[in-house]
Amino acid sequence: MSEPFSIPIRVYIEDTDAGGIVYYVNYLKYMERARTELVRALGYDKPAMPQQGLLLVVHSAEVQYRRSAILDDQLRASASIGKLGRAAITFEQKIWRGDEIICEGVVKVACVDDASRKPCALPETIYQALKAASQ
Repeated sequence: MSEPFSIPIRVYIEDTDAGGIVYYVNYLKYMERARTELVRALGYDKPAMPQQGLLLVVHSAEVQYRRSAILDDQLRASASIGKLGRAAITFEQKIWRGDEIICEGVVKVACVDDASRKPCALPETIYQALKAASQ
């Protein structure tokens, strides 16, 4: 992917604290939406994974907050594949307000077996689609 995949986000009152500033955990929600929509854009809806007995779960997240977003801001959440392994994907993510990065993070997502909750390989078709998207 030459340009990172991104989706628009509008800040609603439910996203903010009493001062009208986006509550910190909501940036993680915005990142989740971008990852989900990236996978959907590749042709894989999240519900398809549980039907195969697999889940994609967050293994770890590292986030840096640079600036606060506020009520009614128009943001953009981006996701790109930083590292792709057989059982895990590391996403590089950013939250933008215009041309300014206000939050960025690295989120590692693991593929696990639904029954055992142990790591397992991504289905080959999904792996190949993610591989193609990461180039």
